[in-house]
Amino acid sequence: MMFSKSRSLATLGMTIRVAALSLFAAAATIVCSSSAASPVQPPVQPPVHPVDSVPPVDSVPPTPPASECSAPKAAWIFCDDFEIDRTSKYYEYDNAGGKFVRTPAAGYGGSVGMRATYTAGQANAGSLHLAFGRTPSSYFKPADAGTANYRELYWRFYVYRQSGWVGNGPGKMTRVTIFAKADYSQAMIAHGWTSDTDDRYFLLDPATGTDANGNVVTVGYNDFTRLVWLGAMPSAQAEEDQTHVGKWACYEFHVKLNAAGQSNGVFELTINGQPSARKTGLNFVSSYAAYGINALFLEQYQNDGAPAANVRVFDNLVVSTQPIGCLP
Repeated sequence: MMFSKSRSLATLGMTIRVAALSLFAAAATIVCSSSAASPVQPPVQPPVHPVDSVPPVDSVPPTPPASECSAPKAAWIFCDDFEIDRTSKYYEYDNAGGKFVRTPAAGYGGSVGMRATYTAGQANAGSLHLAFGRTPSSYFKPADAGTANYRELYWRFYVYRQSGWVGNGPGKMTRVTIFAKADYSQAMIAHGWTSDTDDRYFLLDPATGTDANGNVVTVGYNDFTRLVWLGAMPSAQAEEDQTHVGKWACYEFHVKLNAAGQSNGVFELTINGQPSARKTGLNFVSSYAAYGINALFLEQYQNDGAPAANVRVFDNLVVSTQPIGCLP
């Protein structure tokens, strides 16, 4: 290296000493690092299924936190970002013969997502059934302590219909209910599904399973002969049409049961943080109070069978007693 003639020998000597000290410090760091205990390795998670195709680049949102569920908020009852396998937390998990599974790079922001592949002509493409709070049977294994009667609930998830999706809405998507008896009899249901009138729109469709005195009148699951429908409310925009294919959406639902004997219950939906549908004045359960809202479904079901091998992905499910909001 050539030095300026104006640089003094003293300056040169100082430079050499600083370089020598730097080399000594680097060597010490290497020795200390090699003698330190190895970091604890995270537990090995069950394998996830490889993704067949990932969302196109222009549809992938900013990368979310590495694990939203690693820092749950006090009001959260349950969280599943699918980064680790939590399927055992659900009291029922139908993987539809391996077609509804955790899949790397399929989720929100390129994370692990819960990916469903429909089979053309078949109605069911898998489901997750979650229980919480007090339940009428140990079969409905709660994901929380199982001691609360929840009369107000929020739940949020992200959903994505993969490019190439044939048709409009996805049919059945989500619901919460009160299981009032071990035989699956229901005191109320708050359905979220595609409108039968116009399948470009999402529909809030609440129903009661009690009489005017709060007695449960339904017998078994989905007793449509005894359920009373309380009036549906469609989304403000055509959320289920083809213009929304290939785009992630943040759906947040809110259900509040009525006070005893009053018609002041609420069922509402926001999409991407914007109000989309709201139904008020609901008498969900009259004076019934034995159990609160105690089950939530994420589901893929099309009554007439899927028109094609469509693909849909769920991610970042949170269930809470307070509003949740979308990820940044």
